[in-house]
Amino acid sequence: MRIETDRGAYRLVARREFVERARDKSFLISSAITIIVLVGFIVGTSLLNNGTRFDLGVVGADARATAEQVVAGGKALGFAVTVHEYPTQKEAEAAVRTGSADAVLVGGSQVIAKSQPPDQLLAVIQAVSIRERARQALERAGLPPDRIDAVLNVPPLPVGALEPIDERRRQSSVVAFIGVLALYGQLFAYGYWVAAGVVEEKASRVVEVLLATIRPSQLLRGKILGIGFLGLCQLLLIGAAGLIASRAVGTLQFPAGAFSAIGIVLVWFVLGFFFYATLFAVAGSIVSRQEDLQATMTPLTILIVASFFIGIGAVQDPSTTLASVASYLPFSAPLVMPTRIVLGELAPWQALLSAAISIGTTIALIPVATRVYSRGVLRTGRVRIREILRVEG
Repeated sequence: MRIETDRGAYRLVARREFVERARDKSFLISSAITIIVLVGFIVGTSLLNNGTRFDLGVVGADARATAEQVVAGGKALGFAVTVHEYPTQKEAEAAVRTGSADAVLVGGSQVIAKSQPPDQLLAVIQAVSIRERARQALERAGLPPDRIDAVLNVPPLPVGALEPIDERRRQSSVVAFIGVLALYGQLFAYGYWVAAGVVEEKASRVVEVLLATIRPSQLLRGKILGIGFLGLCQLLLIGAAGLIASRAVGTLQFPAGAFSAIGIVLVWFVLGFFFYATLFAVAGSIVSRQEDLQATMTPLTILIVASFFIGIGAVQDPSTTLASVASYLPFSAPLVMPTRIVLGELAPWQALLSAAISIGTTIALIPVATRVYSRGVLRTGRVRIREILRVEG
């Protein structure tokens, strides 16, 4: 009995593809590995960022007062200083020998280290000490407190940068780079799943049973919908895991605009997947063995890899002519346009135009792909697309 309702057939095939692929061990293992690597990267980065810290021992009230200023100076320079108080110099020296303290400040007049104190810590201690001794000398000379502050609080020389670093842009570049990597992996992996699934059904003759109840167009589009939805869910899962890990670590701050960047990546994954999935389905429908699939996939693989490298280049300079042109071509736009959007290198109408071109191209491509798929999926051996398109029916 043939299912005539397109919506019912699409849902049936899409549900089958989603469930079967989601239960596949390779999918579960790859998802787990991806999440573990991402979480490990976040935690490792956090540990490295927190690795610049020093333990400073102090002996005496004067040393404690100096250490407080050392802590503030270290924080301003991007490293942490933890202060440990010791009742006697002998106990402080024992802490240095065992490694419990990187250096010890004795009475605000002497620094003790095991061999050589860390340069960053020593530089701050010396700067604070020189400032305090200068204050004491000015007080002994009879200068009033306001004059002493005016002498000591001399502002540093202003630094003018000809090409200042935009911190927000730098963070956006990191997000764009990760987005390009994610899109490349997802488009290639799930496109291959579509092609491999078609070949598997042909080789096992399952497709003949399926086509007894549904039309080829329903089977093709349902397959693309099911696998595409699974890929979207995996992207959301990976993004959620990364966000939760970054929040849990605490020392990592989610880059500004990252949420909108994630949304942009998801939108372009959908656009790119439907474009490439139709082509991968064609690549699978014209061969009957997995061994032959690599040859028919080669042109698509070249397009994705080339687009990936253009997208990586756009992270460095999104205003190049190559990036500008590639962001409007349907095969490269999914890997280039998100970067240019995140980095703010184009007007909203340009992004909408690129999306419209991709959608229009995919809509025009689907009937052709459906025709090739319908006529090639039941044929054995390698067939040529030109021959299929010439056949009437």
